[in-house]
Formats: sequence, C-alpha cells, structure tokens
Amino acid sequence: MTLEGRVALVTGGGRGIGKAIALGLAADGADVAINYRRDEEAARETVGEIEGLGRKAAAYKASIDDVDEDQAMVDAALETFGHIDILVNNAGIASRGGSVAKTDPAEVVRVIGTHAIGAHHLCRMLVPQMRQQERGDIVMISSVATRAMAGGGAPYNMAKAALEALAMTLANEEKTKGIRVNVVAPGLVDTEMGRRLVKGAMGVEDIRTLDAGMPFGRVTAPEDVADVVRFLVSNAGALLTGQRIYVDGGAGY
Repeated sequence: MTLEGRVALVTGGGRGIGKAIALGLAADGADVAINYRRDEEAARETVGEIEGLGRKAAAYKASIDDVDEDQAMVDAALETFGHIDILVNNAGIASRGGSVAKTDPAEVVRVIGTHAIGAHHLCRMLVPQMRQQERGDIVMISSVATRAMAGGGAPYNMAKAALEALAMTLANEEKTKGIRVNVVAPGLVDTEMGRRLVKGAMGVEDIRTLDAGMPFGRVTAPEDVADVVRFLVSNAGALLTGQRIYVDGGAGY
C-alpha cells in the first residue's frame, strides 16, 4: 500500500473528509498539497499533522470554481513538489434545499461550479503532467445523492452527477495513458456539513443519535471514505478505473 515518492493534491483538504484523506495518504507515504478556500487555520493544522507523519506538505488557498486561482495553486504546488500524480477532487458545498421552482439561479452556478467545473479545471491542468509519471490517479468524491436524486436538492444533485460524468469520461480518455479515474460516493458522514444537514433537514442536534438506525450501528466516519481512496490509489487498486464505490454501509438511500 506504500505511496512513497508520490504527491497528492486534495481539494477541501483542511477539514472533514478531505482532511481524513490527506492524512491517510500521508500515512501511506505520499507528500500532500492541501487546498482550502476559507479556513486557513484548519489547513495549517492539517499540514502540521502531515509533517508530523514525516511527509512534506503545503497549503494553498483557492476557490475551486475560479480558474485563475486554480492555475495559481497548481503552478505553486508543482513548483514546490515537482509533480502531482494523485488528485482528489473533494471540495464541495451544500445546496440550500429549495425546490427547483424556488432556487436562485446563482446557487445553481455556484454549486455546480464548485463541485464539477472546478474539478474539470484541475483535471485539465494536471492530467498532461500526470501522463509523464509512472502512474496517475484521480478520485472524485461524489455522493449517494446521485442515486436518490431526492427533491429539494437539484443544484447539489446536478453538481455531483456532472462530477461523475467527468470522472467516467476521463477514465475512458486516460486508461491507456496510465491514469486511473474513480468515484467514491459516501452517504451521510459525520462532518460539519453532515451535522448541519441532519439538523436542518431532520431537526437532529446530535448526529450520533442516528447511529442505532444505521447499518453496522454507526454513521459513516471521514476515515471510512479515506480508506477507500487509499485503496484505490494503492497498488491494490492498480486495475481499477471508471468505478463508483458507495460508502454508506449498504444503507441504499
């Protein structure tokens, strides 16, 4: 499972699922570039934890939906690390939960831009140099939302569906060039976003009170998602591309 000599860029890597992925990849031997949009303190703390594992790390501020900020981040990361051969498109924001008829058009643009268009920018920028490496991996962090397509979340559902479409297209384009592209789709995860979701949608103050009703007796943890990413980018996942893996304990929602 060693990732010695490899370099990862994890978007939204300062907190939650992104942080767990960044730390997991570092534990397996990768150096890690952390992207953040607002919470510089959290990103710096994550960098410190990665360095504590003996790996090189750096944090870069960029709003993923901004192509110029993306390019500046990529340029800086490549200058620091030399190459990037693992890209985890994890950055995301929630939609406000309104019906299609009541959704602000700006929200649609913002949510799709963050999840899907930003991921497209980064893939376009990083794939050419990734082809020059011994191996490349791109992992898109999607959601079980693309399976349920529940009402009240069109911008988010559309964004994640577009992200998955990007992944599957890119997997077909790059499978003869040494680059694997896969999708990891979590269910409800115990993160700040997950806690806000259950509070707003269900009035649940403590997400852990939902443990008893979950398969295997607990809500998904960020580390559960990270472990799947670690597997996909390792030698154990060498022949996996164009795959979607659900991480929800079989809840099926």
